[in-house]
Amino acid sequence: MLRLVFLLLLLLLSLLTVFKAFTYHLWLAAVLVTEFPAVFILISAIFLIWGSREANYQIPGTVAGVIAILLFCSPVVRSYYAGMNLENDLDKAFGASSKKQNSVFSAARMLRGSGQKEIRPQTHTYIAYPEKNLTLDFYTSALSGKRACVVVVHGGSWKSGDNKQLPELNTYLAHAGYHVAAINYRLAPKYQSPSAVNDVRKALDYLRKHSGQLRIDTNNFVLLGRSAGAQIALLAAYTLHDRGIKGVIDFYGPADMVWGYSVPSNPLVMNSRKVMEDYLGGTYTEVPENYRNSSPIEFVSKTSVPTLIIHGENDVLVAYEHSRRLHSKLNRLGVKNYFLSLPWATHGFDYTIKGPGGQLSAFAVVVFLKKL
Repeated sequence: MLRLVFLLLLLLLSLLTVFKAFTYHLWLAAVLVTEFPAVFILISAIFLIWGSREANYQIPGTVAGVIAILLFCSPVVRSYYAGMNLENDLDKAFGASSKKQNSVFSAARMLRGSGQKEIRPQTHTYIAYPEKNLTLDFYTSALSGKRACVVVVHGGSWKSGDNKQLPELNTYLAHAGYHVAAINYRLAPKYQSPSAVNDVRKALDYLRKHSGQLRIDTNNFVLLGRSAGAQIALLAAYTLHDRGIKGVIDFYGPADMVWGYSVPSNPLVMNSRKVMEDYLGGTYTEVPENYRNSSPIEFVSKTSVPTLIIHGENDVLVAYEHSRRLHSKLNRLGVKNYFLSLPWATHGFDYTIKGPGGQLSAFAVVVFLKKL
């Protein structure tokens, strides 16, 4: 009986590989299930073998366990097939590359460490406001000489989080030959839009001013943001008109704040309207211009910088439709872009770059940077 209970619980968890989570804690579980599938496959196999000779409930337990294992395997299988054409698709979007990589996704890579030495960042204060100092963590490229710099804007619903989030990709990019500047910015509700975009501009000013010391190629900045940070990065890339910004990378960001307010997320996961109201200073009825002026999609033009969009279809915090709309408008205006859609992935899937979504997104980011 105990075996059956555990296998049924695992079966329910495995459904998160194909269905959206409907509560906050199930969303957290979905990140683990889809990006650490090997752990759940192993646990399921152990319970499948354990007690398999018991007469009671043997068949239903076995059926539940086998289905669970197949579902836990599905992100791995889908990542493998998605990776087969990824490099060619990126070539079509941004131009052909001379060197091809043999394998975009590797199941073995999920089980082993990156093998890369950790790069400890240097912390710099890039702007001193009267009420607050803002800092950035600078990851120096492992390659010598002047290098391009990726400016990373963290997520956190515009009101929380900091630049220590998800440092694994920062180290990965530094080993790939890029400087990385992960910035802090002023948070809502005390500071509202466009304060954070202005902070990005100040960070770029600081990096330019100290480019000699930091060995930065000031003609090659790329902005990268996650979630709320992606909205900030997109808006900065499309409105600052900075010639040094050569591209922007959008991890599951809200691109259309007007549409997003009209279709809120499940309140059992997040009160998205309250989050937006805190950031934009009121409801859409009260401050409609703030919503329009904070929607990156409103500022896309034929001269917008190349854009890499990455989003999971099972995202329950920021609707997948945001990225579909942005991709459609970029295509309509002839702006170079690529939309990496991950059918199994949810919000925050890049918690680890060793998981199925993490591997594909990290690969796409590096290829995008090389093409720029």
